[in-house]
Amino acid sequence: MNNFYLGCDVSKGYADFVIINEDKQTSLDGFQLDDTFTGHQMLCGILSEFADKHKGLTIYAAVESTGGYENNWFNALFNLQNRLNIFVARVNPFGTNHNSRASMNRIITDKTAAENIAQYLINQKKKIIFMKNDKFSSLRKQWTFVKMLTKQRTQLYNQLGSIVYIANPEVLVYCKDGYPNWLLRVIRDYPTAKQLSKAKIAKLTSIPYLKEQKAVSLINNAKSSVASSVDDVTANLVTSLVKQIISLDMLINKQSKFIADNCQLPEIEILKSFPGIGDYSAVGLLLEIVSTENFESTKKLVSFFGIHPTYKQSGDGIWGMHMSKQGRKQVRCILYMVAKTAIVHNPLIKEIYARHLAKGMNKTAALGVCMHKILRIIFGMLKNNEKFNPEKDRANSEKILKDIKPAKQPGNKLRRYQKLDLAAPISNRQTKKRKEQEKSQNEITSFNAGSIPHSSDSKN
Repeated sequence: MNNFYLGCDVSKGYADFVIINEDKQTSLDGFQLDDTFTGHQMLCGILSEFADKHKGLTIYAAVESTGGYENNWFNALFNLQNRLNIFVARVNPFGTNHNSRASMNRIITDKTAAENIAQYLINQKKKIIFMKNDKFSSLRKQWTFVKMLTKQRTQLYNQLGSIVYIANPEVLVYCKDGYPNWLLRVIRDYPTAKQLSKAKIAKLTSIPYLKEQKAVSLINNAKSSVASSVDDVTANLVTSLVKQIISLDMLINKQSKFIADNCQLPEIEILKSFPGIGDYSAVGLLLEIVSTENFESTKKLVSFFGIHPTYKQSGDGIWGMHMSKQGRKQVRCILYMVAKTAIVHNPLIKEIYARHLAKGMNKTAALGVCMHKILRIIFGMLKNNEKFNPEKDRANSEKILKDIKPAKQPGNKLRRYQKLDLAAPISNRQTKKRKEQEKSQNEITSFNAGSIPHSSDSKN
């Protein structure tokens, strides 16, 4: 096949390119272009000329995800699909970096980085998703904007917490599950313990959800506060932070509502049919998954987002089962909040959560099981274009249980050629482990032998 691979290493304002063939030999020496209209025109001309020299070619191109700098080049290559036989993909820098280490490259330059991206395309061609038309591009920009605002709000909350700790630490007892709106109003109007101690009860109770008893408690605690910083500079800083937080809250709510109102997609309605998934969560999940066609099975999906359980064993050491957390962090954050809501409002997930708690599993691990289950349900809903149906899921679970094959005779398949030998030069831990395995095997063998009836017994 006449396949070629284009690697694009993006820097701020320019990019390096190289084209190699199936044998990883350079077909077009590296070149550098600026991220300008002229540079994009030059890229189009270079690739068109290259295509004329190699009739019937297919170009597989890739750019690394670099936080947005790659978008212009990606779109330029994507638009070339109208005139050239070219497929474009975004690749994870984590993967290309490991590919470079595996090839033991000693010299790292922009040119060699572009060549490494092209080689990564060859090595991992089956795992790379080449993009088609992205119908969620505009929605993704809006979603990214909301995530940025949310991150800024979190930073402001962290800074506020550290300052309130020295300005009026007694009010932090009401912040164990976040800052309620009434408390933000109190901190804004009375930023230090000194100012709060002089507040009027009637003024405090005018704040919604702040009762007289709580107002009295706030004032009394402020009078005996251990605050170490009650000066005007600290007060001004606290007030400014609270005003920014309130302003960001309003902006985030406004932007989230804008997303919900302008995202009337059938996939969103399907996801929202699951009790526990709202507008914000549905949009986030859809933008991360994009299409079930990108995943061969539910196992591929949960692995991609790091929800699958892993078990690690090496040498004498053993690590138990735990969530992988190797995939996209954003989906895990969304699924965590969805699972927290679902164990209260979704009977199916509530049942699964309670069943695993009854087995002795801790709450965090049981919540992880629910996250795994929810993602599998989401895959089925999107793949079959069906709304959530708990009875169908229960029927599928019963079918799987019936199809489970009986457990095989216990034994170590890895040791089928040689039995465990205590005379081997092994560690004390391994010796102890082998003795326990040998004892367990002997007990199973003796039990099975005792359960087989003798010929004399069968006659009777």
